[in-house]
Amino acid sequence: MSNTYQALKCNPDCNCDNDRKECIYERRYAEMSTSSGVLGVDVISFGNESELVPQRAVFGCENLETGDLYTQRADGIMGLGRGRLSVVDQLVEKGVISDSFSLCYGGMDVGGGAMVLGGITPPPDMVFSHSDPFRSPYYNIELKELRVAGKPLKVSPRIFDGGHGTVLDSGTTYAYLPGHAFAAFKDALIKETHVLKRIRGPDPNYDDICFSGAGRDVSELSKTFPQVDMVFGNGQKLTLSPENYLFRHMKVSGAYCLGIFQNSDSTTLLGGIVVRNTLVTYDRGNDKVGFWKTNCSELWRRLQLPSVPAPPPSISSSNDSSIGMPPRLAPDGLPLNVLPGAFQIGVITFDMSFSLNNSHMKPNFTELSEFIAHELQVDDIEVHLLNFSSKGHDYLVRWGIFPDESDNYISNTTALNIILRLREHHMQFPERFGSHQLVKWNIEPQIKHMETETRSIQNISACWCGCSRAGASATSILKVLFRLLIIIHGFFAICWLSE
Repeated sequence: MSNTYQALKCNPDCNCDNDRKECIYERRYAEMSTSSGVLGVDVISFGNESELVPQRAVFGCENLETGDLYTQRADGIMGLGRGRLSVVDQLVEKGVISDSFSLCYGGMDVGGGAMVLGGITPPPDMVFSHSDPFRSPYYNIELKELRVAGKPLKVSPRIFDGGHGTVLDSGTTYAYLPGHAFAAFKDALIKETHVLKRIRGPDPNYDDICFSGAGRDVSELSKTFPQVDMVFGNGQKLTLSPENYLFRHMKVSGAYCLGIFQNSDSTTLLGGIVVRNTLVTYDRGNDKVGFWKTNCSELWRRLQLPSVPAPPPSISSSNDSSIGMPPRLAPDGLPLNVLPGAFQIGVITFDMSFSLNNSHMKPNFTELSEFIAHELQVDDIEVHLLNFSSKGHDYLVRWGIFPDESDNYISNTTALNIILRLREHHMQFPERFGSHQLVKWNIEPQIKHMETETRSIQNISACWCGCSRAGASATSILKVLFRLLIIIHGFFAICWLSE
């Protein structure tokens, strides 16, 4: 028994046991699996490679499980839905992640995958659907049309809006369509696979739709089975490969069965099978869900920056058009935006240009720093004016975001949120500050064994190779050699600063 575990005592906000001593729970899933037990509080750890430090959280301590939950290899289930007790909601409420998470399931014959708690920069070709949080407690999307081999099913678009609408449920294994939609989908699929032989399913208790003669190689299934398109309300579409709607017959080699079934009610339920080898981003903060086809078994490697030698790198970005370097992409097109776990950030600096409407007016930097703190979602005391220059009514201002006095460094999650807001031009200021533009931003590592009083030495300017070393005088105080790995829009270049 864990020495940090505490049972959640009976209270008005939970269901209580018969003795009214402890909170209890029971969950039932679409394939009739169940989980029940008591609610407790303990420390949850997210693995050695995670940026997230262990957090105390409420979770279900299971006493009984049935169905696929019991027979599958995984032991238990992690709640990621909308609700006060879901892991995501608890972490968001604690302020340790932004209101978003992503899942990526491996393919039919490949394990692995990834879960990302917090926001990421979406790949350029990720497709999105609006997700209305007020429609239901589930993650719903706006499905308007299904196409089989490029031909739309002859059903009304309203059929996918019945019940709870179209629900995306990663905890459900298969997919379930309303009666008329399922019949149309089944008929269209059978019509496109007439060269295959229909056979009985692996379980005599179920009337599965199965086909033999397709071969064992999953990568070759698209030569036999049709492409299926899901068209969303905004006109964007997600293309499903055969592994997204088929499962392998367990008794007949080279045979496959349809993993989409008829639902008993009017809700369209899309389970994990539909999003195999698909990065799914549940962007709850912006009420949308994104889909990106990729190889999920390799995604975690693609989300990491390559390892670099110590000391940690200085990571920079600039809007200077003379740089002209596009963002470096991972092999499958995903921007490299997640900082390595060992990288401890000492300061984030950024330069902004301001053009005041009134040339006789001087900017109130104290007031401006308060606006910046609000826009970047940090405390006022963490925003520092480092220097500025002016010419007429134009100002170039360098700001620094430092960790709270109680912390030695800025967490990667906080830093990523700041960078995203800077890069995506989220900051808005009153008209009296005129027009503004981000010139460049820079991440600088925490320099170990330094006292708080020498913090300014950390402000080594983020210059490009061969440019003026504005921070060299500060660097000389250290009387050591720094090797800085500067990443300009993902382009690697080595610069040397010495005394």
